[in-house]
Amino acid sequence: MTPALVAPIMPAMPAAMPSESAPGVHITYTGGTIGMIDSPHGLVPSAELGERLLAHFKGTDLDGRISLTVLDPLIDSANATPDSWQAIVDDLREHRAAAPAESAADSESGQSAENGGNAGRAERRGSAEGPGTAGGYVVLHGTDTMAYTSAALSYALTDFDRPIVVTGSQLPLGVVGSDAIPNVTGALRAATSGLAPGVSVFFGHHLLAGNRITKTSSWAFDGFSSPGAEPLAAAGAPWRWAPSRASGAGWSRPLPYARHDVVVIDLVPGITAARLEAMLTPRPDAVILRAFGVGNIPDGEPGLTDVLASAIGAGTAVVVISQCHQGGVRLGRYAAGDALARAGAVGGADMTPEAAYVKAVFLLSQGLRGSGLAAWMGRSIAGELDDRPAGA
Repeated sequence: MTPALVAPIMPAMPAAMPSESAPGVHITYTGGTIGMIDSPHGLVPSAELGERLLAHFKGTDLDGRISLTVLDPLIDSANATPDSWQAIVDDLREHRAAAPAESAADSESGQSAENGGNAGRAERRGSAEGPGTAGGYVVLHGTDTMAYTSAALSYALTDFDRPIVVTGSQLPLGVVGSDAIPNVTGALRAATSGLAPGVSVFFGHHLLAGNRITKTSSWAFDGFSSPGAEPLAAAGAPWRWAPSRASGAGWSRPLPYARHDVVVIDLVPGITAARLEAMLTPRPDAVILRAFGVGNIPDGEPGLTDVLASAIGAGTAVVVISQCHQGGVRLGRYAAGDALARAGAVGGADMTPEAAYVKAVFLLSQGLRGSGLAAWMGRSIAGELDDRPAGA
């Protein structure tokens, strides 16, 4: 379950949506359950969602201040890749960088417009809010890999000067009882609040840090939690906001995401050195090793540690995270974990598997390898881990 908010609580957010003078919000629609419709082969993403959302918010305080990009192709998030992450990063950066004057004619007409400078993007503007003028950004995404995408955005956009809120739904918008509108409304509200830092996820009445979440249910409306970090806010009348959290070191001018060979391995009782060797052949670029407890392995299993040491010696970074939902890795706390440290593995603190995997891909995309990559895995870039010394 999502942890309860703890004191101290920041001043409550006003109950009303933004005033007429408040900036608008830009929505990037990527696909996912929220906009899906029936097909002969099951649910598939539909481009109709954008118009339906703009129609829904007509007559509200955001009427005329929502712009929309529909990515092409729309995808089920199970098909997301690092290329998908980069497409979202590019859309957000391009929209933010565009000069307001460039969109004046289009915005006044309120007509659908093809964004000629960006293949694969169709932008609809429902107002005088043109590119670059949004006060906040919302990304509509499928839930299957939302935790990966929100982490990816957090690493690549540490220098972004507007809040980015990711959301989706467990049921399509067109289904009676869907959680789509509550989640989109919450995301819009958070994005225009002036209080949502960096990249966050709004889902099931809670605002969570985007690189601290994991999907915990395939059906519940509160399907995400952040086991290692308190929620940023809880929706209500009024909203309740937690104190701001550490943001990390940041990353200046990051290179685009690219695909890399990162292997995620869950240790289980009885795993053999031969099986581990087979899983690491050929040698991957990096390994996320989900160990027991605070970072322990079955060091009594003959040859197991030798396999990991061999991979590290060949230039593969081995990063250890815990299979536990809460608590971090402390290599060397037990002899079973000290074997990993002596082999050259590094601890990933309290990162979620999703945040750790994406971070490895991000660092590889920046050209880091081996020990250089491993060193950054234990250092916070965007608040994805608690890198304070134990007991601090």
